[in-house]
Amino acid sequence: MRIAIVAPPWLPIPPPAYGGTENLLDALARGLQGAGHDVLLCTTGDSTCPVGRTSVFDKAIGVGSGSSVDEIRHVLHAYEEIQDCDVVHDHTLVGPLYSAAFPDLPVVTTNHGPFNAELIDLYRVLSDRVPVIAISEHQASTARGVRIAAVIHHGVSLADFPVGNGGGGYAMFLGRMHPGKAPHTAIAIAREAGFSLKIAAKMNEPAEHAYFEAMVRPLLGGDVEYVGELDRPSKLALLSEAECLLNPIAWPEPFGMVMIEALACGTPVITTPFGAAPEIVRDGVVGYVRSDPAELVAALGHVREIDRAACRRRVEERFSVEQMVANHVELYEQAAAGLLNEPFEMLVDDAA
Repeated sequence: MRIAIVAPPWLPIPPPAYGGTENLLDALARGLQGAGHDVLLCTTGDSTCPVGRTSVFDKAIGVGSGSSVDEIRHVLHAYEEIQDCDVVHDHTLVGPLYSAAFPDLPVVTTNHGPFNAELIDLYRVLSDRVPVIAISEHQASTARGVRIAAVIHHGVSLADFPVGNGGGGYAMFLGRMHPGKAPHTAIAIAREAGFSLKIAAKMNEPAEHAYFEAMVRPLLGGDVEYVGELDRPSKLALLSEAECLLNPIAWPEPFGMVMIEALACGTPVITTPFGAAPEIVRDGVVGYVRSDPAELVAALGHVREIDRAACRRRVEERFSVEQMVANHVELYEQAAAGLLNEPFEMLVDDAA
């Protein structure tokens, strides 16, 4: 198939550092090409993903820096270039709406965020015409009034993730400076359990800086170190040698790429039962899922009992790029066959 992927214009593909959606799109584009498909990635000029690419912006606009006008311009250019494609997988907000101008062009979309008050009306309008992909069963369960065409978990290319032995002697927090990600909670849990903690987090936006100054900076020092926003090699080096990923999220995260990245490195995950976390982390097998702070502290004390090889197997069996690609191709084929307005079979893997 000839498949177009329309990425948002905020970050390059792959991103130089933080960027969960952009890392996912890089893996998907590479995986589709590796499976023999012809891929055209509509992105920004500074992207380096090794597939066919087109762009209108020379450089990524930056998260929180652009406007709807920028996304509209990006989408208009993209749709000029993709008319010969068998199917379009659009990851922008504007693009699926604009695709109504091209009724003969099969388009699917993925919601990478929550089905909250800001987004739910958009996807309710779209879902009768454009198949909507959810990224976890929990996220799909919140899509009231939205027809979900498929639930497809994210995947990673295992060859890109080094397996470590956890010999670094530290727990790790990886994400962004946000109260919903809760690095301040990770600090409290690690200190109570007697673990040192390395915090690698994106901190670019004003709200992230404000949260850091108020809630995180006062807790740094001694056994807790903020190492900044890391590039990919540095991130994977630290993650593979961490004793665990400490991920005490305080919001219903739709997926959580950082958890499968940790598991791919053989690193256990300690997390809370919000959003998709219980779909990713098998409690007691590849980490621990606990809601109470005291239980999280106790779980951290047992993290060395987790088999790191089981963590890697979890990704091999459930979150590989090959499985992700196969599930997307199945949906693409339905779309290309003209089944956009027909009921869709849910592509949900019921295995625990």
